[in-house]
Amino acid sequence: MLMNIDVIIPCYNEEKTIEETIIRSIENLSTKDNLLVVDDGSTDKSNFLIKNLANKFSNISLIKHEKNLGKGAAIKTALKKVKNEIVIIQDSDLEYNPSEYKKLINPILELRADVVYGSRFISSDVHRVLYFWHRIGNNLLTFLSNIFTNLNLTDMEVGLKAFKSDKILKLNLKEKRFGFEPEVTIKLAKEKCIFYEVGISYRGRTYKEGKKIGLLDAFVAIYCIFRYSIFN
Repeated sequence: MLMNIDVIIPCYNEEKTIEETIIRSIENLSTKDNLLVVDDGSTDKSNFLIKNLANKFSNISLIKHEKNLGKGAAIKTALKKVKNEIVIIQDSDLEYNPSEYKKLINPILELRADVVYGSRFISSDVHRVLYFWHRIGNNLLTFLSNIFTNLNLTDMEVGLKAFKSDKILKLNLKEKRFGFEPEVTIKLAKEKCIFYEVGISYRGRTYKEGKKIGLLDAFVAIYCIFRYSIFN
């Protein structure tokens, strides 16, 4: 089944990677697909680089936050601009490869899935070997989420996800920062959406290279898992 795509890329101070992320995304989209790039109050050259590319490609839209509001807030802003049948959320740091869009959305195109998460942990593709405690933390958060959703996801926190637009647009999303990941997962599970996972490659970054998520975000994610599992 033919469906068009809107790719959302939230960006905050990613001048080293945003240009390549956008170019590689465009290379893996058709002219009928759209790229919604949200500059979430960047203080580096990110906005300048995004604007230059938006002037070259008609299917790139730059959305600007005057101050940094967080990943979840950037995604919520972009969702208001969605027009196509599928939404992909792609991190701007190139830890995830845009060449895998086709693999990611295939279960939706085949009318098997409402939601597809990439997974760094069920793939034989190349992976950069990094932080042990990040892996433990990710497994813990996914495990806690699975307890409440009765899903068997392996990578709830992954930064490459695809959704049927009508499924994600009906949600009342509240989280402004990294709590977006557990919130959207739990709320879609409550809507009885059909989830799939596909194995993807992963090129992780160190903190020196610009990785942003930290220990505090893990505690916020735990709070969000309990909050949205018990309440709305």
